[in-house]
Amino acid sequence: MGKEIVQTDKAPKAVGPYSQAVRVGQLLFCSGQIPLDPTSGQMVGESVEQQTTQVMNNIRGLLESTGLGLHSIVKSTIFIKNMGDFAKVNEVYSSFLKQPYPARSTVEVSELPKGALIEIECIASFS
Repeated sequence: MGKEIVQTDKAPKAVGPYSQAVRVGQLLFCSGQIPLDPTSGQMVGESVEQQTTQVMNNIRGLLESTGLGLHSIVKSTIFIKNMGDFAKVNEVYSSFLKQPYPARSTVEVSELPKGALIEIECIASFS
């Protein structure tokens, strides 16, 4: 089974040696998204709510570039700088998704790229 690299201008360009997403069979593995504007490459928002909204919009753009949507996510991992922001992140996250929700992990980390407050990666299914 081969892998197909996904590149789109609907999500920020990779800021390191990785692909925006990789398709293998019926699965799409999306690299972590931070709150960067896809056009300017600049950080969006100062609050965790604003940043989460931008991250979810980036994920949606990445998925839509392959013909998928947010409903196609089967697993996500959220990295947040402050676990005290958990409820705020949940509020924004759940406004983008409908039940049944994907499986998910949330982890507090000490630092994220470019000083972001949040990063989300996901796996989506074409089936």
